[in-house]
Amino acid sequence: MGFRCGIVGLPNVGKSTLFNALTETAAAQAANYPFCTIEPNVGNVAVPDPRLDKLAAIAGSAKIIETQLGFVDIAGLVRGASKGEGLGNQFLGNIREVDAIVHVLRCFENDDIQHVDNKVDPIADAETVETELMLSDLESLEKRVPNFQKKAAQGDKEAKAAASVLGQALDLLRDGKPARLTQPKDVDEERIFGQAQLLTSKPVLYVCNVNEEHAANGNAFSARVFEKARAEGAEAVVVSAAIEAEIATMPVEDRGEFLAELGLEETGLARVIRAGYKLLHLLTFFTVGPKEARAWTVHAGASAPEAAGVIHSDFEKGFIRAETIAYEDYVALGGEARAREAGKLRAEGKAYVVKDGDVMHFLHS
Repeated sequence: MGFRCGIVGLPNVGKSTLFNALTETAAAQAANYPFCTIEPNVGNVAVPDPRLDKLAAIAGSAKIIETQLGFVDIAGLVRGASKGEGLGNQFLGNIREVDAIVHVLRCFENDDIQHVDNKVDPIADAETVETELMLSDLESLEKRVPNFQKKAAQGDKEAKAAASVLGQALDLLRDGKPARLTQPKDVDEERIFGQAQLLTSKPVLYVCNVNEEHAANGNAFSARVFEKARAEGAEAVVVSAAIEAEIATMPVEDRGEFLAELGLEETGLARVIRAGYKLLHLLTFFTVGPKEARAWTVHAGASAPEAAGVIHSDFEKGFIRAETIAYEDYVALGGEARAREAGKLRAEGKAYVVKDGDVMHFLHS
C-alpha cells in the first residue's frame, strides 16, 4: 500500500532542497531559478519508529524493515497555473495524483535567493497557490455539476448523489473555501467525492522553511503559518531545509551531536514524516520474527483482513484469524512466547479493527 505526499509551493522556497534531504539523495536538482524541477521526482522515505528497533532486539531479528511514505517533488506553481501559466496544467496534474499536499512556505529572509514576488510573506505565498488550486477545481465543477443536476432531475440516483456532494463543494469554492470542507452524508457521496479528484480536497501540511537560527523554535513568519493551520484544521511543522540537507550528508553516528549543538532533539524531516503520517490518518502494525522485524502501514479503522492484504492479497482472500499482541505487552513480557503464556496473545477475527502498534501474525488458507 503506497501513500504519497506532493511537495508544492512557489519557486525558490526550498522544495527541492527539502526533497533531497528527505530522500538523502541529490535526485532533485536544487537551483536558484524558477522551474528547475520540470518532471516530478519521487522518493520513498522510511518512517522513523523506535518501536521497531525494540521489537527487533527482543526477537533477535536479523533484519529491520521500516514502513515507507512516498514524497513527490513537484515544480513550483505561479499565478495563472490554473490557466496553464508556468507549465501549470502539468503541475496541477501531478498534484492530482498524490494523497496529501506538503506545502513548503518560505519563512526566511535572504537577499541572495530570489523570490518571485520580491518579498517574504508566507501567508500571501500560501494564498497564491491555494487560489490556483481552487480556480482549477472551480472550473472543473462548473462544467460537471450542471450535467449531474440535469440527470438527477430525470431520476438518475447516482447523478443525484453527485449533484448533492459536488454541488456542496462548488458552493464552497465559490465562497473562496477549499473543497475539503465538504461533508459527504453517506458512503456513496464519500465515494463520488473521492473519485472527483479535486485538488483542494486533499489534506495539507504546511512546512515552514526557516533559517538555521530559527530551526528550534521558529520565527514570526512561521508563527503566522501555524495560526493559519490551526484555523483550517491543518498541520504545520518548522524545518530548516539547509540544515536537513547538511545532516543528510553526515554519517549517522555524527547526527545526534550536530542536532544537540543546534538545540534540536530530532531532525525536522522526522517531524515532517510523522506529520504526513498523521495527516493521512495512517497507523503502523508490526510483524516480528527471527528473520525480520517489519513495520506496515494501514489506514486508521482498517480491519484485520485488510491489514493482512497489505502483506499479500492472498492473505486477505484466505484470512482465517490474526494472532495479535499489543506493542506494550510484547515489550513488557519480552516477546511472543511469554505474551502467549500470560494470555496477552489474542486470536482476532475478521471484524477486528487494527490498533497502532499491534504485533500481528496472520493465519490464512
